[in-house]
Amino acid sequence: MLKIIISGCNGHMGQVVEALCANDPAVEVCAGFDVLGSTERDFPVYTSPAQFTGQADAVIDFSSPAALDGLLEFAKARHIPLVLATTGYSPEQVAQVGAAALEVPIFRSANMSLGINVLLELVKKAASILGDSYDIEIVERHHRRKVDAPSGTALMIADAAAQSCGHETQYVFDRHDLRQPRDKKEIGISAVRGGTIVGEHEIIFAGHDEIMEIRHTALSREIFAQGAVEAAKFIAGVKTPGLYDMSCLVK
Repeated sequence: MLKIIISGCNGHMGQVVEALCANDPAVEVCAGFDVLGSTERDFPVYTSPAQFTGQADAVIDFSSPAALDGLLEFAKARHIPLVLATTGYSPEQVAQVGAAALEVPIFRSANMSLGINVLLELVKKAASILGDSYDIEIVERHHRRKVDAPSGTALMIADAAAQSCGHETQYVFDRHDLRQPRDKKEIGISAVRGGTIVGEHEIIFAGHDEIMEIRHTALSREIFAQGAVEAAKFIAGVKTPGLYDMSCLVK
């Protein structure tokens, strides 16, 4: 049985991961990390990763970018693989993750949904075929409490399209002060925040007299938690340091 630590265990996603693990005979939550400390859980909760001295096979992190430094130091010191499902990292933090992955296996994805990662493959294929004949627009919708915009998933989708379309691209996040026709190299990214929307991503390929749309709708947060648990099962068996992502699970 794999021993899993949940970083951000008191948060909503951490609790969803905990519930899934409780019903999965292959995994056991052996500890939690959370700045709020213990809330009478069935496992010990530490305010800092450095306080944990037990054994674990992987850490699943659904916390905040502020927790990254402690997690990376913990992983490197204890050689325990990480599953980073937190979004909103700065470019400097992304570089930190890459540097740490030279020493320990790290699984990182802005979206742990299997469906989203299949969608990324579809976007790459569509962009490579349609090229610069179609304009690409991405619209993402999330609940009112989400603090980062655009979503990490929207940026993943934009990167997938940009890498595959075969021409120079430029991300455009806001057009309110632009008074000019749309440039061919633009990839538009729009963010909507409201209500309790779990997550919706729509990719629009708009051509001459033709529109193609690819859409993914998350109906619960459980799909992200389940993906993270599957990622933990995968990364726990990886011995080679490196940066891994959902492509390891969808191919």
